Amino acid sequence: MKIGFCIKLPEAWLQILLSFCSVLIGFHIGSCLQRANKVDVLKLVALSEDHTPKCLPAAFKADNIPKIFATTNPRGAERLPPGIVQPYSNFNLNNSGAEKAKYLLTVTAGMEQKDTVNKIVSKFSENFAIVLFHYDGRASEWDEFEWSNRAIHVSARKQTKWWYAKRFLHPGIVAQYDYIFIWDEDLGVEHFNADRYIGLVRKHGLEISQPAIVSQKGLTWLMTKKRHNVEVHRRVKEAWPGQCPDPNKPPCAGFVEIMAPVFSRESWSCVWNLIQNDLVHGWGLDFALWRCVENAHEKIGVVDDQWIEHLVLPSLGNQGESINGKQPWEGVRARCFKEWKEFERRMEQAKKNQSRWRSH
Repeated sequence: MKIGFCIKLPEAWLQILLSFCSVLIGFHIGSCLQRANKVDVLKLVALSEDHTPKCLPAAFKADNIPKIFATTNPRGAERLPPGIVQPYSNFNLNNSGAEKAKYLLTVTAGMEQKDTVNKIVSKFSENFAIVLFHYDGRASEWDEFEWSNRAIHVSARKQTKWWYAKRFLHPGIVAQYDYIFIWDEDLGVEHFNADRYIGLVRKHGLEISQPAIVSQKGLTWLMTKKRHNVEVHRRVKEAWPGQCPDPNKPPCAGFVEIMAPVFSRESWSCVWNLIQNDLVHGWGLDFALWRCVENAHEKIGVVDDQWIEHLVLPSLGNQGESINGKQPWEGVRARCFKEWKEFERRMEQAKKNQSRWRSH
C-alpha cells in the first residue's frame, strides 16, 4: 500500500510563488554582475587568489588578471608591461644592416639652394642621420644626390625651420642622437668638418654650441664671430658700454645664434619645450637658450676651429607675397621682429608667474 501526501495550491498562489522566486534569482544575478562591473582591475593586483571576487567574469579570473600598473612608464602607457614599452623613436630607415646614426643633421631647404645644401651635407659622414625640411614643396627633386636616398624628406610649403622643429623633432623622436644640428641652408662649409666638430664639442663639454661665423656682409653677433688661435670661446667683452649688463648671459656669454645651432640630447629636451608653437621664426629664442643649461656661461660656446660662412641668401623670405609694394622679405623681417617682441612678453609673464608660484 502506498500512501502519498500532496498539497494543492490555488493557481493564483502558485503564480505568486514563482514570481517571488524569480525576483530572488534575478536580484542575486544582478548583484553579482554589478560587483563584477565595478571591479577595478588595477586594485586587483593587491588581492590574493583567495580573495578573488567569485562573481568576476572569466576573462578577469586567475592568471588573466592584469598584474601591471607601472607608474614609471610614459604617460598613457601605464597599463603596459614595462618590458614592452618603446618610448622613443628615430629617423632610421628600414634598411637591413644599416648602422644606427649617432648624430642628426636637419636643414630647412629649397631647390634654389640645392648646390649649397649638397655641400653642407657632404661635410657630414654616415654617422649622421639627414633630415631635409622642404619649404618649397619640392621634396622629390633631390635624387641626383647620392645622400638623398638615405635622407628623410619632409615637405610643407612656406614653413620655417622652427615650425618644422617643433612638429618633427620632439625629444622622444631624436633621443637616439647625441647631438642635433638644426641649420639654415645658406651656409658655406669649406672650412668645416662635422666629425671634428663633434670631437671639439665633447672635449670642451659644450651642451649648446655653433661653429664660428665669418660673414662678408658683417651680419653676425660679436659673440659668434670667428677668433684666431683658439679652439673654442665662451665669452666676449662688450663692444660698447652697456651691451653686457651681465657678463655671464647673452649676448656676451651663454649665447649662440639661431642660424646654425647644435644641441646635445639633454639640452634639446629643454629647448624643444621653450620653442613657442606659433612663433615660427625663432627670433629671441637665442637670448633664452641659457635657461636650458646649468652653468650656461661654461657649457654654451662657439667653436672657432671649425667655422662656417654666412652667405645671406634669403630664399625662404622670397617665398612670400609682395604687400603694399614691399618686397616679400621685408614682410618676413617685420614678422620676425614682432615675434621677438611677443616672445619677450611671454617670457616676462612666465617669470612673474614663477615668482608667484614660489611665494606659495
